[in-house]
Amino acid sequence: MKFFAGDRVFFMLVLGIVFVGLAIFSSAALGLLARESSSVSKDILLQAGLGLGLGLVALLTARAVPLAWLKKSAPFVFIATLIFTALVFVPGIGFHAGGATRWINLHFTTVQPSEFLKIGFVLVLAWWLAPHARQLASPKKGLLPFIAILLIPSVLLLAQPNTSTAILIIVTGAVMYFVAGAPWRDFCILALIAIIALSTIIFVRPYALERVKTFLNPSANSLSSGYQIQQSLIAIGSGGLLGRGLGQSVEKFNYLPEPDGDSVFAVFAEETGFVGAAMLLALFVALSSRGIVIAGNSRDLFGGLVALGFSFIIILQAFCNICAMLGIIPLTGLPLPFISHGGTALMAVLLMCGCILNVAAYRKT
Repeated sequence: MKFFAGDRVFFMLVLGIVFVGLAIFSSAALGLLARESSSVSKDILLQAGLGLGLGLVALLTARAVPLAWLKKSAPFVFIATLIFTALVFVPGIGFHAGGATRWINLHFTTVQPSEFLKIGFVLVLAWWLAPHARQLASPKKGLLPFIAILLIPSVLLLAQPNTSTAILIIVTGAVMYFVAGAPWRDFCILALIAIIALSTIIFVRPYALERVKTFLNPSANSLSSGYQIQQSLIAIGSGGLLGRGLGQSVEKFNYLPEPDGDSVFAVFAEETGFVGAAMLLALFVALSSRGIVIAGNSRDLFGGLVALGFSFIIILQAFCNICAMLGIIPLTGLPLPFISHGGTALMAVLLMCGCILNVAAYRKT
């Protein structure tokens, strides 16, 4: 435990949510038994082996490397993650499913490079902002370079298409940008650009427009586009105060789409009720809050922005997934961090946590 003396509270929260998440995932994955094309044992093995096993190795590695080395390598990591993400467009390497090309086919499983692009983006933005914080009032030295940094990964993600991850990166980048000291004038400009861009995406891409229509009137297409949200609300409502009991969900069997993926929170809420769902949400808030405290105590601006960026990505993604299952926002397709199916996502979020622990080790005394 001395190795994690940087912040033991954060490390214990990470371990807690990881093993709670594995239990939730395993229970939700049992719903796949009713589906002929699935292999529950393989899914759990990949989640525990590829996600948790390699993820913990990634966490240890990110914690062990000197923070100064992480800072120097940030632009190279960003370029590497951009190239890795672009590989999805290479025939024979990229894997197409559900109208999107977001994965690399390893034959025994698939990898989603955009999960690592989030890491590269936060690192390079923190690397650029740290020495330029005092110059952000100048559009030529602040706003224009910032937009350029945002534009590169956003275009790559929108081409897949992966709109939800692009929005996640843009919002996280904006938070880091203003925390570093950008003027409010830039906030108004960026907000206007974001509204125009989002409106264009909604009207140009039929699936995005359909999600907005479903959000506004979920009962209109209850057997097609509104099916997932309808079943999610049924599952969550069925949980009541204390739930049906862990493993006792009914909706995960042939009702909820992707019970171990996007809909995993609905399964958990059905099994543990309002109390369990509230405790899980509190665990996410505690983890991210601790990460933000670490950011505030960082010895330099680079470390603080890295810890802030990763903490914000985790809590924003968790809130987006949960709010989508509750019908508060349109469906996003973002997985629930630490829990949803996807070894790549689990590995990436543990790598983020390792970087936050690294920053904690170099905090102010």
